Amino acid sequence: MSAVIIVLIILVVLVFIALIKTIQVIPQASAAIVERFGRYTRTLNAGLNIVVPFIDTIRNRIDLREQVVPFPPQPVITQDNLVVNIDTVIYYQVTDARAATYEVASYIQAIEQLTVTTLRNIIGGMDLERTLTSREDINAALRGVLDEATGKWGIRVNRVELKAIEPPTSIQDSMEKQMRADRDKRAAILQAEGVRQSEILRAEGEKQSAILRAEGESQAAALRAEGEAQAVRTVFEAIHAGDPDQKLLSYQYLQMLPKIAEGDANKLWIVPSEIGDALKGLSGALGGLGQGGAPAPPLTKDVPSARREEPTVD
Repeated sequence: MSAVIIVLIILVVLVFIALIKTIQVIPQASAAIVERFGRYTRTLNAGLNIVVPFIDTIRNRIDLREQVVPFPPQPVITQDNLVVNIDTVIYYQVTDARAATYEVASYIQAIEQLTVTTLRNIIGGMDLERTLTSREDINAALRGVLDEATGKWGIRVNRVELKAIEPPTSIQDSMEKQMRADRDKRAAILQAEGVRQSEILRAEGEKQSAILRAEGESQAAALRAEGEAQAVRTVFEAIHAGDPDQKLLSYQYLQMLPKIAEGDANKLWIVPSEIGDALKGLSGALGGLGQGGAPAPPLTKDVPSARREEPTVD
């Protein structure tokens, strides 16, 4: 009885093990390679799969998601014989699990070596300056070569990025000095441009100010002349409206005579011939105010234009 129980237990264990080996659950975005007696049979996709226990075996489980592999810095010689260290990052994805398993022994190592050799070929045809400024071109060329070579391995290279390009220390110092000199040059140019623009703006401002000042003076002179003309016109109209007689005009004429002789520098002044008419009118006016209404004797008689000259004192 005990022997039968032991046999049943062994059978149950074997059945359980067989069920475990028969039912294979593959996670999403994964694949498994099935071999039968050491020969490739099929590829198991994500989900529940049934295999023949003790005959079919799972050799390899492959992740089908995009992978990121950083490679250590690699020394590369440029066209101008300078050694630079370049870090690279590869973004790849397995598209064929069977090819990735049987076409290459280790596709990671194969991709790394292919990246190094291809990078040396590309950088070897460029000088240092072009290498530092042509990362996009290097990435595109490297990706094209890797994608073509890894296609038969069931690998698709999505992206290739250069993390860092490190030139020698002496070259870095020279580049820093050059960049500092370029920055100083640009700063001097910008400062000169600023001074130039400032002088131009100042000259433009002075020009506009002079123009506005001249326009203001012109307008002021025009307004002044117009005001004087209006004043003369008003006086003229007032005189004609008042209808002055000859006596008033003679009196005003005599009042203006002293102003003609004003000034220390006047050495010569002319007495006009009309002074006789003015004196006659004035004497007539004063005679009417004499005793008994008798006309006063004339103050002067008609005289021609006189000319008086004062001696010059040395």
